[in-house]
Amino acid sequence: MTAFLFRDDSYLRSVEAKVVAVTAEGGVVLDRTIFYAASGGQPGDSGRLIKADGGTSEIVDTIHPDGDKTAIVHVMAPGSALPQPGETVTAEIDWERRYRLMRMHTALHLLSVVFAFPVTGGSIGADKGRLDFDMPELPEDIDGLEAQLNALVAGNHAVTSEWISDAEMAANPELIKTMNVKPPMGQGRVRLIRIGEVDLQPCGGTHVRNTSEIGPLKLGKIEKKGKQNRRVSLVFDEVNPAAG
Repeated sequence: MTAFLFRDDSYLRSVEAKVVAVTAEGGVVLDRTIFYAASGGQPGDSGRLIKADGGTSEIVDTIHPDGDKTAIVHVMAPGSALPQPGETVTAEIDWERRYRLMRMHTALHLLSVVFAFPVTGGSIGADKGRLDFDMPELPEDIDGLEAQLNALVAGNHAVTSEWISDAEMAANPELIKTMNVKPPMGQGRVRLIRIGEVDLQPCGGTHVRNTSEIGPLKLGKIEKKGKQNRRVSLVFDEVNPAAG
């Protein structure tokens, strides 16, 4: 089992860890990691491993092996010099990419507040994100919804995590916004992400500490993806003078 340090502090950029295994495919398993593994619509982190002799190997992706949510495999670039079990290494994250993913992931939680429809899917990217909604009709005031979204961002809402038991999660199904993806249960507890008094929902991903870190947002395309399903895209409004 790998200790998931990012769950308690998503701002960690490097950590010293011990190699516990190297997979047949050339992936590296550490006893603890700051790297998030692809799941829940959020891609896996990238970065590097630095060996004691200073040698560096690039991490191109991070995954859960065979759906095992208790372990994380760091996928190394082809031809990388792999460390051996028992070695101590420094794992260093691609922080710029990770931070953009954190900002976008938190922004999508706010998008699910503004578009108050059941969520049927989603995807998080460093430059663009999207949520799919069970939304039979398109809301009339899209500009107003975008303004409402940016007001939430600018509201300086604290973003925190907390845990409830599997039994508490089962007793509070209204916390689950996603129709097709259920929170991971079976390990005794479920992680919740709280955004001030604005939102509370189960989520295992990485987030910023305050909504003000997200920056201005723009709604992108709203596409029809079935009889009632509509896909709402979201991008950073980085050309906005208010940004930065």
